[in-house]
Amino acid sequence: MEILLWLVPSVVVTIVAMLWVAWLGREGRGEVDREVAVRRLATALEGEPRRRHRPAPGYAVEQPAPDRSTGIAVRPSRRVS
Repeated sequence: MEILLWLVPSVVVTIVAMLWVAWLGREGRGEVDREVAVRRLATALEGEPRRRHRPAPGYAVEQPAPDRSTGIAVRPSRRVS
């Protein structure tokens, strides 16, 4: 049991740091006005949906080779003559 006593200082420091960060995080979370939140939501919903980028027609895109790995190493079979 004595061998575990060297862990006590690090456990105390870790707990104090966790409590300190939790307390600091509370201050930055102010409440947003309901009207502002509704306006932001409406703006986000009215915007155009994002489209995925597609290459221009005629532009060749090199496709990666498919991975044929099955996860099992298999030795090639030997031909018996």
